[in-house]
Amino acid sequence: MSAEADVRALVTRWVDAVQAKDLDGVVAQHSDDIVMFDVPPPHQGVRGIVEYRDSWAPFFDWQRNTDGIFELVELNVEAGADVAFAYALLRCGPPADFETDPDSRLRITMGLRNIDGQWVVVHEHHSFPMPD
Repeated sequence: MSAEADVRALVTRWVDAVQAKDLDGVVAQHSDDIVMFDVPPPHQGVRGIVEYRDSWAPFFDWQRNTDGIFELVELNVEAGADVAFAYALLRCGPPADFETDPDSRLRITMGLRNIDGQWVVVHEHHSFPMPD
């Protein structure tokens, strides 16, 4: 498989794991020193795999309480031999939100490194556009 295909498969598995609330699947193939800038605080970001892992419990609770959707709409990947980045648009929200704003999208960017032949996520950034 090509580097691009490997990264695309990794991101797709991650999205599927988030939707399934599969914490082990979400943290798989993330580096121990991951940095994530997310929609909710902390504003300085989440640093390290322990903080990253801990950050998902509130999101999974929100998903359960709202029947929240986390669905890949678009995925773009640029991959070299050692470094790659991916950016994606996702539908993320309760179904009622999409009735009033069907075009709402969560934006995600991931930075990855190839370490000993294995792609790992070293950086994530999640954001929503500011309302008009």
